[in-house]
Amino acid sequence: MTEHQLPQGFETLAIHAGQEADPQTGAVVTPIYQVSTYKQDGVGGLRNGYEYSRSANPTRTALEECLAALEGGSRGLAFASGLAAEDTLLRTILKPGDHIVIPNDAYGGTFRLFAKVLTRWGVQFSVADMQDLAAVRAALRPETRAVWVETPSNPLLGIADIAGLAEIAHGSDALLVVDNTFASPYLQQPLALGADVVVHSTTKYMGGHSDVVGGALVAADAGLGEEIAYHQNAMGAVSGPFDAWLVMRGIKTLGVRMDRHSSNAEKVVELLTRHPKVSHVLYPGLPSHPGHDIAAKQMKAFGGMVSFRVAAGEQAAVEVCNRAKLFTLGESLGGVESLIEHPGRMTHASVVGSALEVPSDLVRVSVGIELIDDLLADLEQALG
Repeated sequence: MTEHQLPQGFETLAIHAGQEADPQTGAVVTPIYQVSTYKQDGVGGLRNGYEYSRSANPTRTALEECLAALEGGSRGLAFASGLAAEDTLLRTILKPGDHIVIPNDAYGGTFRLFAKVLTRWGVQFSVADMQDLAAVRAALRPETRAVWVETPSNPLLGIADIAGLAEIAHGSDALLVVDNTFASPYLQQPLALGADVVVHSTTKYMGGHSDVVGGALVAADAGLGEEIAYHQNAMGAVSGPFDAWLVMRGIKTLGVRMDRHSSNAEKVVELLTRHPKVSHVLYPGLPSHPGHDIAAKQMKAFGGMVSFRVAAGEQAAVEVCNRAKLFTLGESLGGVESLIEHPGRMTHASVVGSALEVPSDLVRVSVGIELIDDLLADLEQALG
């Protein structure tokens, strides 16, 4: 921090970090630099480091600086999707013959990337319950290079002890990678707890309006950040300028949106826990949740994602999804509108038959920021 720079809180950084007023026009919103190439000041003389928008683009740079500030990291990088971010990271830190420990509860697309893509490249993986530190420690091998965790996890809302996992990973010279999509940096900051890299699908809470697909990585170490940036440029799955602008636009209201998502979700959980047709509610804000105490320590609030199991089984769970009206039946999450889905047949179909298979009677809801009374009424009628 410079002599005249004031400390800034999260909501201030979300609006200002990387987003100074345009020096030429005074525009308070970062322009969309819809450009592929840049005039050079003589051969090899790059103006402010820009030559070609795969390598760098001013709109993307603004987003990346904001991402790094919000997560407290050394380097932020914006990608075309969350999976593009994951793929670039994994090919940066792993090589054929290396091993990684992954969670037994993770996004189906992440599992597909490990099981169907990276294994063909010679990378091995083991599955462990990230809520059981002893199980994670037992899964480590001499060739383990990273431990990968989601917390809260998708779709079972499991909570992992980030600081504990960081100690285990670092004790074996491995990196800890945390997918922070469900919490967002407003509710949880894994790098401050010892993680090495944070992953986001910025499609979700960061963008927040269901109108952009994007991904992000934030590295704690500047050297690792440079390595990832090299691979990002070499592999090319970068965020376009308009997509970067949309994510930045969403981030400006992330704090107020997460407050509303979380408070609405708590009311939804109250309804579900007393409903006779619901057998089990999965939400880290519940004192009965096995990860509640850890979540209370490492999260500001418990988020807007809720999963529950329907007592009458799979078909009844599917019918709940189909009857919902205000809760839109659809994949994805984190938008201002509420969504409902059946993970076993939708987002997690790719893990059927694996150690990550989810219960067939499970329903996942992304609680939006609508009037809570309307959301509760819709769930009541959908449950029947």
